[in-house]
Amino acid sequence: MSAAKFYVKFYNRIAAAMSRVGRKPVNIPNGVSVDYGDKILIVKGPLGEEKLTLMDGIDLVIKDNVIRITVGNATEDKKDAASAGLMRSLVSNMVTGVSKGYEKHMEIVGVGYRVMQQNKDVQFQLGFSHPILFSTPAGIIIEVLEATKFKIKGANKQQVGQVAANIRKLRPPEPYKGKGIRYKDEHVRKKAGKTGK
Repeated sequence: MSAAKFYVKFYNRIAAAMSRVGRKPVNIPNGVSVDYGDKILIVKGPLGEEKLTLMDGIDLVIKDNVIRITVGNATEDKKDAASAGLMRSLVSNMVTGVSKGYEKHMEIVGVGYRVMQQNKDVQFQLGFSHPILFSTPAGIIIEVLEATKFKIKGANKQQVGQVAANIRKLRPPEPYKGKGIRYKDEHVRKKAGKTGK
């Protein structure tokens, strides 16, 4: 099989799989309101409001507390069929975010390393000569659970993940003793230290 035929076949499989995802309905739970017009979807719930602009070739129908993604002609345009799966996932994330929210649990490893609540912000002691104050972005809540444990909460899944990644960058786990900030249950591969003769 030539490389061109292989990639065409591979892309067709992805498009078919994504179109199956795109056909799954998204249920609207109690307490969540949905407004759609001019390709813009607005979802409101107890935990906030999220907005999404749909891609070209993609539309949606809201009926009986269910959101369904529609495509102009999925059999002719596999790109739109694949995009339907992405749009469905984004819409589902929005509904979950404003109703239940997303969380990332983080841990700090290291002697003397700790985190402290400073109103809405948090302050880290990470072995540097000075503490680090992390300003909490709008739409995010950082809650200190213990001196070495905290969680990040928000309605936007991508934003919660990005804030967690930004905090982890303050002191990533080092490869010898694993000291630093890590995700809860994250496995840190350690290197063997050098031994003197």
